[in-house]
Amino acid sequence: MQLERLDIAGRQVCLADHRPAIPGSHPPLLLVHGAGHDHGVWDEVGARLAGAGLHAIAPDLPGHGGSGGDAPASIDAAADWLLRLLDALGLGAAGLVGHSMGSLIALAAAARAPERVSSLVLVGSLAPMPVSPFLLDAVREEPARGHALINKFSFAPAELLGAERHAALVAANAARMEAQPAASLLADLQACNAWQDGLRCATALRCPALLVCGERDRMTPRDAVKPLFEACADSAGGARMITLAGAGHAMMDEAAPAVSEAIREFVMTH
Repeated sequence: MQLERLDIAGRQVCLADHRPAIPGSHPPLLLVHGAGHDHGVWDEVGARLAGAGLHAIAPDLPGHGGSGGDAPASIDAAADWLLRLLDALGLGAAGLVGHSMGSLIALAAAARAPERVSSLVLVGSLAPMPVSPFLLDAVREEPARGHALINKFSFAPAELLGAERHAALVAANAARMEAQPAASLLADLQACNAWQDGLRCATALRCPALLVCGERDRMTPRDAVKPLFEACADSAGGARMITLAGAGHAMMDEAAPAVSEAIREFVMTH
């Protein structure tokens, strides 16, 4: 993996480039992180995909990680930025993989420019994706409390993960959120809460879609995903949905091998 930097509209963009040793024939994959995160959430998944012969690129969204500017004010604005990133990378088309907020961004981009998206993987997704006023207030008034609330619901129970591993995952996720600009997480959550166009975008898809759910996900529970899955399944590209046993919302941390294999198998068969 190499960290690369490029310029979009005068702003620095940082991305992690996971290149396979032997380039394959499949379009590159853009891995889009969720709220209050950066490219680091994809490190293990990106490495595994590259090892399987796929080229994976994980950008930091504006206002996150090493990318400059402010966090996008809306999901649509973030989707427009993602399409500009394709231009900056010289990519005519790519597969899009998004987690949580990143899944909404990927979904919006796929509906906006269907000719540029070869496949779509939505990890821990839901549309609409409401955010509780309690969490929004916590993030606005006391970011550390907001981080603690997010961590409380991000992972499968400690009795399932093991107390030591659960504590390590929570600590790493807290550090990742703390490293972001204070205003970015609030902007991210407000964007998720406000976006109501997900089901319409899902019905407009022309590429195949895969929805990856966590059995123990309390943020985007599998049962609540059904309307989004049905809208994707009714689109021209069709859709599949799988559930990862024992995984919570933070699937790339908890179950990176399973997430990677789900993406690899889907992309290589489409």
